[in-house]
Order: sequence, then structure tokens, then C-alpha cells
Amino acid sequence: MCQHQRNPIHCILPPYMSDKLGDLLGEKKQEARSNERFREKRRSLAAIAPASRVFKIAGDPPKTKLYREVYDAHESPLQIGELIWKEGQKKLPASTDAKRVIKGAGNVWNFYKKLFNRNSIDNKGMAILQNIRYRENKFKPFFNAFWDGEQMFYGTGSPKYTNSFTTDLDIIGHELTHGVIDFEAALNYENQSGALNESYADVFGILIKQWVTKTPARKANWLIGENILKGPNALRSMKAPGTAYKNDTVFGDDPQPALMKDFVHLPNTDEGDCGGVHYNSGIPNHAFYITAFELDGNAWEKAGAIWYAALQDKKLLKKNADFTAAATATLKKATLLFGKGSEAVKAVEKGWKETGVI
Repeated sequence: MCQHQRNPIHCILPPYMSDKLGDLLGEKKQEARSNERFREKRRSLAAIAPASRVFKIAGDPPKTKLYREVYDAHESPLQIGELIWKEGQKKLPASTDAKRVIKGAGNVWNFYKKLFNRNSIDNKGMAILQNIRYRENKFKPFFNAFWDGEQMFYGTGSPKYTNSFTTDLDIIGHELTHGVIDFEAALNYENQSGALNESYADVFGILIKQWVTKTPARKANWLIGENILKGPNALRSMKAPGTAYKNDTVFGDDPQPALMKDFVHLPNTDEGDCGGVHYNSGIPNHAFYITAFELDGNAWEKAGAIWYAALQDKKLLKKNADFTAAATATLKKATLLFGKGSEAVKAVEKGWKETGVI
């Protein structure tokens, strides 16, 4: 579902994991069907400039305040299921998944608003629409979560191998940040720009979690999706890419590199993960971790501010930006925000140098 470089569906579980789980559960056909259906939607959205999109929702939300709606797909492939909650309703749904995504989306909105004065995903008050209990086949579990360009979809997972994909706040933050990226740098979902797209989603997903839990950079574990897989494993590690899981009976070993010398060269095809976007995101992820660790304190205060400023600068971070361009952009923003020769500049430089990008 999450592949195809021209019109991607941004899923949290990367193809190198979902393919293995799909093989085990015999659900590859499910992946192919959903991939094409949502790919067609992305084609239509790609033809519309993000700033000019109009999002139709059930209510008439205010443009300057948080507005959320939650839909229940009832274990079906409905793109818009039953509306079970909308902003302003005091009584929450009984569903644990619904409560998680309501709270999670609120945390994401507040993070961007309070730290960066951003007005929702599009910075224009966009409603946050979320669909829970989504499936491609009502008889089989859906083991992923994804942003489709307009709204969120969450699967309940595969009971034997994963928990619900609403479980972790950083997952919700990651996927909604793909929306933010769409409206800012709009990084092409292929090769190094695609890996940067994935990395930015990881960076702000983890920052949202750290901000909510008030966890300083040096005390955080830097694990993405640490409660999704059954057992002690996470989906990714920003501190040590390639170590999130080892010898897993289903997924094997985490294949993410941390350094440019270990860059994974794959074809820019569906089968090649659009040039390895989910593999090589480990490199800029690690550069951010090093930067945040060097700066100490709260990662969202300086490192996060630098990365966000770079994301907003379309001249520095173009759609086809590579890792070197990202390094240049973040170094320039660090200088602008904190001064030439500042500790922030030194920390950013160390991050990109130690990963071998510069």
C-alpha cells in the first residue's frame, strides 16, 4: 500500500516489514488492491496545489482552532466510515482507538501551534479527519496506519504480531507530519528526497512524543513505534538505526543504515521502496539525534526549531533535495536562528559529519 514514488501512500510500517507480514498472513493481494485504489486518489490530489485544496467535512469547523472528526470504518475498506465523534462533543466514544486518536491529534495540533504557531496541518486551520478500525478486507486484519493526502487511516493490527496502530503517539505524529510536509517542502517521495520525507516525519513524530512526556533529549530512548510490535522490539531507532529489532521471527533484522557508507542502493520502483526511502531515512534520523544530543536539553527547542525552519524554506529545501541539501539548509537555519559559530551550528554540523553526509 505504501509504495509508488509518484503518488505514495505514507504508511508507518515500511514495505520491508509489511511485505514479510503480508507473506506470512497471505495478504499480498490486499496490499495490491489498496495500493491502486489510494494511488488513484493521490493522483487526483497531486494535480491540485496543496494551498488550493478544499476539504469537505461533516461540520463547518472554525479556521483558527483545533477541529477533529473521528470515523469508524467498522473493519471495512470504507474511506469515510461512520462519524462517531467531532469537535465540541463532550462525551468521548467508548472505543479505545477513538480516544487515542482524539487525544493524539490534539497533541499534534498543540505541538505545532504552541511551538511554531502553525494552524493545523496546512497552516490554514485544516480539519484533522481520522478513520479507525480500517480494513481492506473485512475478514483480515489491517496492519498499518497511513496518511492518504487528506485524512488518517488506522488498522487494528494483526493480533498475533502487532498491536493497534493507534497505540503510539509518535505514530500518529509521524503520519500527520506527512501532511505538514505535503504543505511545506513537499519532498518528492523517491531516493534521498523521499528518505528525507520519511525522516522529517520520524523527527517530528518523536519530538511530539518527547514534548508531551517532557522528556529531554539525553533521557529519551529515540524509538519509533515502540509499542506496535508484540514483544520488546520497535519499528525504528533514531539513536542507533539498524538496532530496533534483531532476529525477529517475522521481520528478521532492522535493515536501516546510520551512516552514508552503508547507504542502501535500491531501484526507484515500488519493489525497490522508491529508491530505499524507508531504509535510508535512518541516516538523516541519526544526524538529527546527534544534533539533539549535543545540544542537550529539550530536542524540540533548538534542534526541532532548526529542522522546522528548513522544512519551510522551499528555496533551500527543494522538492528533490538530497541529504547534502538538507545539511546545508539546517546549517543555514541554525546560523540564522542562533548565530554564526553557535553551539547549535556546531551540533548540526557534527550530526551531518558523523553520519558521513558532509
